[in-house]
Amino acid sequence: MSSLIILAEEFVPPGPQDFELPAIALGVTKPMVQLVLAAIIVFAVFYLAARKRAVVPGRLQFAGEQGYNFVRNSMSRDIIGAHDFMKFTPYLFALFFFILVNNVFATIPFFEFPTFSRAGMVYGLAAMSWVIYNAVGIKKHGFLGYLKLQSVPSGVKGPILALLIPLEFLSNILVRPVTLALRLFANMLAGHLLLILFALGGEYLIVEMGGAYAAVGILSWVMFIAIAFLELLVQFLQAYVFVLLNAMYIQGALADEH
Repeated sequence: MSSLIILAEEFVPPGPQDFELPAIALGVTKPMVQLVLAAIIVFAVFYLAARKRAVVPGRLQFAGEQGYNFVRNSMSRDIIGAHDFMKFTPYLFALFFFILVNNVFATIPFFEFPTFSRAGMVYGLAAMSWVIYNAVGIKKHGFLGYLKLQSVPSGVKGPILALLIPLEFLSNILVRPVTLALRLFANMLAGHLLLILFALGGEYLIVEMGGAYAAVGILSWVMFIAIAFLELLVQFLQAYVFVLLNAMYIQGALADEH
């Protein structure tokens, strides 16, 4: 019992404070550097992949084409529709790989920090998406027409509209960017928090507690490795879901009725 009390008193579990990184210089933080670096990586990789296009592609060109086709076909064309999808494909393509690279930074040595575990970074992306899909809808339907489309459910009449119109307006206009950002932010924060907990908790049990606790510490490290592999899947899925929802919102803004 005394050992458990010592453990509770001395081991400080990780928390959101561990994501408050100090500035590197002149107010520039590590997540800021990663944002810029991710943009450079995405641009450089796909520029090199497309620079010397050939009928029989090399490995880099092939990988670039597969990445482009994945976004173009499975998210842009299939969701937005064959008539309008091409004009939005470059944005969705860049957005997907930008988010993916920033997410993968969490498992790359020397980086080991998910850029989008900082809420402000994600809200910036969500705000940009909010502006784009609302602007698309307003351009096609007009301001009042778009508000009606997003706020008034088709086929519904009568007093129930007094309840549904405010709910639809909140859901489709105001709440979407918040939920879009929170989904990505919460997953990146929670996943990395679990990794820190199992890594540091295992080290503490082995080094500081010893004895029977060392076996639990080793198990904690096994969990750390398992979660690290699971995080790779989550990093991809969160980039995919973020871009998929963007495509759905654009499709909804372009649609003539809901």
